Amino acid sequence: MRLTTKGRFAVTALLDVTLRSSDGPVNLAAVSERQQISLSYLEQLFGKLRRNKLVDSVRGPGGGYVLARAPETISVAHIIVAVDEPLDTRQCEGRADCQNGHQCMTHNLWNNLNSKMFEYLDSVSLHDLVQDHLAHNAALKSSEHVIHMQ
Repeated sequence: MRLTTKGRFAVTALLDVTLRSSDGPVNLAAVSERQQISLSYLEQLFGKLRRNKLVDSVRGPGGGYVLARAPETISVAHIIVAVDEPLDTRQCEGRADCQNGHQCMTHNLWNNLNSKMFEYLDSVSLHDLVQDHLAHNAALKSSEHVIHMQ
């Protein structure tokens, strides 16, 4: 799988918005600063995310972005597909013409890998990522507390 920065940044930025959305709309400039992602790049990504109905924009003072749906219903696959990220390990991109116009010997291997990747990414929701992030941070804080007590 060739996942570019477009897909990774979109997932990271939406996770950031999800983690902070309880305080209201999340400003992209703040996401840009926290995640070290160019603001203009985020604006492009969020335009696509909005057109695909994953986020809503709120205008005016205190405006920004909020999730358009519950985080449990937004999968990583939804996010990646929304920003036009290719999820394809096949050299032929599914045309089955990768070897002089014919299907290569490993076409089915890469085709099956694509299916498994999409299946996995579709099974992981933003809610799952939030829970994982919070658990990881709690474990870090716990281990830091233990170190300070010693």
